[in-house]
Amino acid sequence: MPTRREFLRAGGILAAGLLIANRTSASVIRPGSGSIIEIGMKSDLIGSHVWFDPVGLLIKPGQTVRWICVENVHTVTAYHPSNGTRSLRIPEKAVPWDSGFLQPGGKFEYTFTEEGVYDYFCLPHEGAGMVGRIIAGRPSGPGALPYDYYKGRPGTADWLPVPPAAQKAFPSVEQIMNEKEIRFEL
Repeated sequence: MPTRREFLRAGGILAAGLLIANRTSASVIRPGSGSIIEIGMKSDLIGSHVWFDPVGLLIKPGQTVRWICVENVHTVTAYHPSNGTRSLRIPEKAVPWDSGFLQPGGKFEYTFTEEGVYDYFCLPHEGAGMVGRIIAGRPSGPGALPYDYYKGRPGTADWLPVPPAAQKAFPSVEQIMNEKEIRFEL
């Protein structure tokens, strides 16, 4: 019969295993495979940390990404003036998207038809740095430019800038191009 200490140690190992499984539960299909790629929308137990996992991804134009809300309530929203006058950070010819609020288990899909950099955010958690970046093919377009590229251009006076916490949370274009997939790290 196991001692109390052995029993507690086994329970701790099981709990740690479940925590690790939860942090990596989004099944990611490698870029270029032609299948749907899944990104988890996650949170710690008390909601103090929120993230997309993976946070950065390189795909081929024409691939579809499915976001799955694992914990908390989230959105997947493109940086685009039609989404609350956010600055444009997706290819100019791309169709902007906004999933609306997703409860745990909720899903949203988008097919990346235009080549370039796509920056997106979670509406209630943007200020906490819950953002993601997908590059379809070669990096180009507004998402590949500095965050304030639009200032002084006609028709952009009411665009909202990307918050500082969100800017810090984005993986760089270079990192995504080199590593293909950037997992979130607390």
